[in-house]
Amino acid sequence: MTYAKISAFTEQQQQLARAAKALAHPARIAIIQLLASKQTCISGDIAAELPLSRTTVSQHLQELKTMDLIRGEIDGLTVCYCLNTELLRQVQQHFTAFFAEATSNPVCGPDEACGC
Repeated sequence: MTYAKISAFTEQQQQLARAAKALAHPARIAIIQLLASKQTCISGDIAAELPLSRTTVSQHLQELKTMDLIRGEIDGLTVCYCLNTELLRQVQQHFTAFFAEATSNPVCGPDEACGC
């Protein structure tokens, strides 16, 4: 049996990987963009806005909720969804720092051979 060695990585590396996994599907990106464009909670049918079945959208919403990137509150028979902008800002900061570090000393450019 294989065990993940998650403890070998920093908490920030683990958080970045979880966020990347949650965002790693175009439907989830579309859901976040839809919620951002409305600038309010959506209690209507998000599936009507996307080219996906209601069940598929529900699964993607659950993934985003599990990561707390979106929030959903039950209001009678509907659920009101909105972005967790505080967490999204933290994710943005983590990705910005990650890419800044990764590109601070470029070893190879797009038109250069690798210097290994």
